[in-house]
Amino acid sequence: MQLTIQASGDNVKAISYLLSKNPSNLYERNHKGHLVRLFYSKFTETELEVTIFVTPDPIELVKNNSNSYDITHYINDREFAVSSIFCSFIRSALGTALNGQPREEHIKWVDYPFPFNFEFGPVVSTLSDEELKNLFEPIGYEVTITRPEIEYSFQVKDKSSARYISIEGVKTLQEGLRHLFVLIPVIDNYKHYFIDEKEIEKLERYGEGWLEQHPLRDLIYRKALRFKEIYSLVENSGREEKKVEPVKKVRLNELRYERIVDTVSRMKPKTVVDFGSGEGKLSVQLGFVEGVKEILAVEPSESESLKALNRFNKVKNIDEFVVPEILWGSLFYYDERLKDKDIIILCEVIEHIDEYRLPKAMDTVLNDYQPGALIITTPNREYNEVYDMEEHLRHNDHRFEWTREEFSRWCTERNHRNDYELLFDGIGEEHETHGFPTQMCVFKRKED
Repeated sequence: MQLTIQASGDNVKAISYLLSKNPSNLYERNHKGHLVRLFYSKFTETELEVTIFVTPDPIELVKNNSNSYDITHYINDREFAVSSIFCSFIRSALGTALNGQPREEHIKWVDYPFPFNFEFGPVVSTLSDEELKNLFEPIGYEVTITRPEIEYSFQVKDKSSARYISIEGVKTLQEGLRHLFVLIPVIDNYKHYFIDEKEIEKLERYGEGWLEQHPLRDLIYRKALRFKEIYSLVENSGREEKKVEPVKKVRLNELRYERIVDTVSRMKPKTVVDFGSGEGKLSVQLGFVEGVKEILAVEPSESESLKALNRFNKVKNIDEFVVPEILWGSLFYYDERLKDKDIIILCEVIEHIDEYRLPKAMDTVLNDYQPGALIITTPNREYNEVYDMEEHLRHNDHRFEWTREEFSRWCTERNHRNDYELLFDGIGEEHETHGFPTQMCVFKRKED
């Protein structure tokens, strides 16, 4: 199974910087028993061709599989098709390009469009050629599908069922790869893993900016997340049978809001400040917290504030809802209106600020505004290994992401006056080794 990336024209050498792979070297890694190789077959001033291919270990594929006794694992062509398995194998090798995080001197090429041709295969899919084209053409690609002719010493069929797909379009490298990492699993007849929270996060991250507008959006979501059931054995009339129970998947953002709202509710505040409120998703939930009389949604972006205003207008006539007041503001500009509030919230805010600027911002919050409590959430960098992106940040705009130890130490340092009690917690699905995907600290002012 392989993916070939071709580009021509000026500046194509910059693609090697985005891939973070030296054209003079063969990239070769053993990924859990499967061999991943990447090499350049062309690299000139105006032409580039790079191929990444995987030689899987079919025995390793079925280890720890509850159906590993099934002999079809050893005689089918599953392990030779470009599929969701292929994407999981190559994700680490292409992580720098997928996340748009090359070295600082090469950042300018992340948003630079190149005339790309992506060719991948073989694929095995129940989708027709027309349906395959309809996945790629609406997002700006010309699609070519071929079936290789295969001659047999005995006649079975005229053509192989395998297909190869070639898509051409002017895209950034990050765009092209993210399109493939969303759509290849959709093409695939079989998903090799259970769809959990981190897979939904990947779909949202890679689909950002294009998936919501895709005319086949519903089909893509349905097929990408089609194995979102769990199976349990139950007794029925003296025999066991499979029962399918749907699992409600909750996005990490929703889990954050739920935990923050629950934390706020238990503190019984009257005044709440949602700093970096964005389009108002958290603020609108805070508007339903019992006992809250005032919510200040502070946001520096005018466009995000307009989205928040529309969101608030949809629910402003509901009984018991406190309409948040939108304020233009920043952590770096003191605002007298934010002083002495019961709770200030920084939900996924600090990681968007350069580390060296954070101490001043935190001194403003803790020493000047002096809230009764401060709630901070931020990504746990250790959990990125669960997302197969341990060497990269989760979002292009993140300036940093901290381990649990780094976050704990930073919070302790910011509480240098010892005015607050610190309470640490995690949000999301906990990993035995890497902890929670989101870490949270509550600064609770000590009583005099």
